[in-house]
Amino acid sequence: MNEIKFQAWPKTPRLNKDMIITEKIDGTNACVVIRKAPEGSPYIGEIECLAGYSGIGEVWFAGAQSRNRLLPMGPKGMDDTEWRKRDNAGFAQWVRDNASALVVTLGEGYHYGEWYGAKIARKYGLDHRRFALFNVGRYGPMDLSLVPGLETVPQLYQGPFDTGDAMDIYHELMETGSRAVPGFMRPEGIVVYHTASRQVYKVTDAGDAPKWQLKAVAA
Repeated sequence: MNEIKFQAWPKTPRLNKDMIITEKIDGTNACVVIRKAPEGSPYIGEIECLAGYSGIGEVWFAGAQSRNRLLPMGPKGMDDTEWRKRDNAGFAQWVRDNASALVVTLGEGYHYGEWYGAKIARKYGLDHRRFALFNVGRYGPMDLSLVPGLETVPQLYQGPFDTGDAMDIYHELMETGSRAVPGFMRPEGIVVYHTASRQVYKVTDAGDAPKWQLKAVAA
């Protein structure tokens, strides 16, 4: 029997709240996945998608994923060449090499960021690769120095939401160059996080800015 069920209108976030603007890095989307194994689990070593880490009296797992899939953390049934082909520009290898330090530094959860640098997208003039975490509010206060190449995306602004201010910051970044890699003069753009709606927006040099503003920059 069909029923009519009540469905409430969702709460509407207030527009005039803060925004956090960060530099948008042009690399490949990636994520470090860390979870604690059930109590009493043995150290199981390398498996298809997780690498084991044994702490004092406990076991943790550190895994890696790209935007669309979990990444293999070791050969297991494939040769080394095949494993590297299935990796995401060496990200799983980096997570595997730094699994213990990542567990200690980041703790349990899904830790999203951009894997960028040598041979990835814009390359940024780097001869190495870095992992820039997106959530600057969460990771900014942390000491990330234990993990080589771990950082946060550069924060450019925090304050009242204003599209005019956002575009001013975008234009300044495009004119003065990347904050992630100072001296690199082809930054991709900005990411705007609206704190009330918890929604992320982007403006990039691929044409996301209003046409009249892009023309003004080119003039």
